[in-house]
Amino acid sequence: MNDSSPFDQLTEKMSRSFARTTSRRSWLGVLGAGLVGAVSLPLLPVARADHHQPKKSNIPDVGDDETCEYWRYCAIDGFLCTCCGGTTSMCPPGTEMSPITWIGTCNNPVDGKNYVISYNDCCGKSGCGNCMCNRNEGDKPMYNPPKSNDLNWCLGTESSIYNCSTAIVVGIALE
Repeated sequence: MNDSSPFDQLTEKMSRSFARTTSRRSWLGVLGAGLVGAVSLPLLPVARADHHQPKKSNIPDVGDDETCEYWRYCAIDGFLCTCCGGTTSMCPPGTEMSPITWIGTCNNPVDGKNYVISYNDCCGKSGCGNCMCNRNEGDKPMYNPPKSNDLNWCLGTESSIYNCSTAIVVGIALE
């Protein structure tokens, strides 16, 4: 007479079946492959654009950020987000910042240092039509797309419709 519960009997049957069909080597192989896969997970590409509030900057600033002559706009091509309800580092409400950018190196007239500027397009609404700027200082020909401002950079967003462009200071440029 068998006094074990149906759950115990089922567990024993499944364990014995698993043991008959699986060797220790194959089990170690599966375990090893799982560990390698788990370790390599952080190596996968991830969009790392910061869509949160900008961090307080200690970069000395001067000028009107609603004009094309503002120092951060040395390589911009598009409508200024500061004239469209956003800021130099935040998109207007209802738009989404593209994680794909082009960059430029602009000179800050206050401290005389060169800064790397990331130009992120804001996407999701039609162009705002205010404060169009097209400055091409240091622009490269189209064969070098990461340094060209003549593309629609609304990639990796819900919508590829362009609205305006931001100018985010990434850091000090190397000499």
